[in-house]
Amino acid sequence: MGFYDDIAHVERKKRKPAGLGRLIMTSITSAVIGGMVVLLMLPTLSKSGYLSTVEKGTANAMTNSAANLFTQPISVEVNTATVQAVEKVEDAVVGVINVRRVVNWFNQESLKRDEGSGVVFEKKDGKAHIITNNHVIANAERVEVVLPSGDKVDAKVLGADAFTDLAVLEIDGSKVTKVAELGNSSTLKVGEPAIAIGNPLGMEFSRTVTQGIISSLQRSMPIDVDKDGQDDWELDVLQTDAAINPGNSGGALVNIYGQVIGINTLKISQEGIEGLGFAIPINDVKTIVAQLMQYGQLKRPYLGIAPYDLTNVPRYHWKETLNLPDSVKAGVVIRDEVTRFSPAGQAGLRMYDVIVKLDGKEINNAAQLRKYLTLNKKPGDKIEITYYRDGFLKTTTATLGNTPER
Repeated sequence: MGFYDDIAHVERKKRKPAGLGRLIMTSITSAVIGGMVVLLMLPTLSKSGYLSTVEKGTANAMTNSAANLFTQPISVEVNTATVQAVEKVEDAVVGVINVRRVVNWFNQESLKRDEGSGVVFEKKDGKAHIITNNHVIANAERVEVVLPSGDKVDAKVLGADAFTDLAVLEIDGSKVTKVAELGNSSTLKVGEPAIAIGNPLGMEFSRTVTQGIISSLQRSMPIDVDKDGQDDWELDVLQTDAAINPGNSGGALVNIYGQVIGINTLKISQEGIEGLGFAIPINDVKTIVAQLMQYGQLKRPYLGIAPYDLTNVPRYHWKETLNLPDSVKAGVVIRDEVTRFSPAGQAGLRMYDVIVKLDGKEINNAAQLRKYLTLNKKPGDKIEITYYRDGFLKTTTATLGNTPER
């Protein structure tokens, strides 16, 4: 009985597919017949207006406005303030190539080409003058300038200064078509647009444009010029989040009016840090460039000492050698013997004196000392120097001289 039931169950299963198959065949047949009917009636429906078709030879017979949005080409002319600013100045931004001789591990010499940027700021008497960074042309055997046209010309270095990181180049001006307008960095505001133009990673990406804002007007960046581990200068810079990369150095930071407001000089390159670029304010650039063109260097007042940061001196010597009181936390040590006829020598200063103030202003390191002299004094000026010697606080006055020629 059970065996019979099992067979009957199987027989019922076999019958089900037969009914399903008939259903599928019926559906397919109906669809085919329906499609044929529609095709046969298509001309009649079209003539009666129930169906709109595209006639042969017609580019676009669609009347739906939404459909036309995707089928018709649209021409848009973009002429924003940013576009106008870039067009005004981009052809004044050039490539600067530092060609120098290097020696490899096998004591074999070869030429190395480092690439940066520059800004044409003057064209006069058949010559064109270019601002760039000192570190772009440092130790160059030859300097070349690449114009926007692709032409490459030799450049002469008129002047350079490592502390302010600025240099001025001169080239034949016959192929220069654009001169940048220099703006006024004293009127800048935090948050206003800033456009960086330069050659990141070299001439392959020449005159790349990036945009951001002015992030800060007052930043002071320590600079170690001679790479001895001690900061030699504090460079006053503008901060921007416009992308600045290697090769942008010496390029232009531009305002929304197409005026150069800064010379791009450096960025902080650390993992996880973005948008920290810096430019030398154009007002500082104007003052420095004028001296570089006239003298080939900055005319800094000369004191005649070798300054060294007290904080770099081992703490043992603060007491045992310099005899400083515990209240002294920073200052500038005169590291070497002072020449008798130098301004410092004439004022009675000598080796191991620790300078703590200039004209009553606290001086904490050598960078601050150099910066104070450069920005506040000129040759022939007098300066009051407060210093410690053998634990005693003293004051003297020196008459500053001219920096010796290099």
